[in-house]
Amino acid sequence: MKITELLSPSAITVDMQATDKNSALAELTDAIVAHSGNLDRDEVLKVLHERERLGSTGIGDGVAIPHGKLKNIDNLLLSFGCSKAGVDFDSMDGKPAHLFFLLLAPEESVGVHLKTLARISKLLKNPGVRNALLAASDADELFRIIADEEDKL
Repeated sequence: MKITELLSPSAITVDMQATDKNSALAELTDAIVAHSGNLDRDEVLKVLHERERLGSTGIGDGVAIPHGKLKNIDNLLLSFGCSKAGVDFDSMDGKPAHLFFLLLAPEESVGVHLKTLARISKLLKNPGVRNALLAASDADELFRIIADEEDKL
């Protein structure tokens, strides 16, 4: 499944205001809740915090992919955020995270959830893509960059 099939410009936060991990998770959650309309914000945050306790989803190179599974959803949901200042996300490389994909999956999903995480990771491995995303000025531009780069995968 393509990232652009899951992500909408309305679920993109261009200039995140978060200064720490908890506020970053809250800001990304607010974007996905506003877009989907039928999620329980507290339940989403609980699932994300439980996942972070297992180990940080900050994968390094300025990237974090917080994710979790929910009982009451039927398909994958995705939001994206960009923090120019960076957020300490307990990343593997010890550096701040600047680019965030929040992925929510149905509780019973396995394969498509993991494939989507892998696809996001592959997209953001390219330093040029990461730099272009950080330089983007609005949600539509961010979405276009993701779509153009995803077509090359």
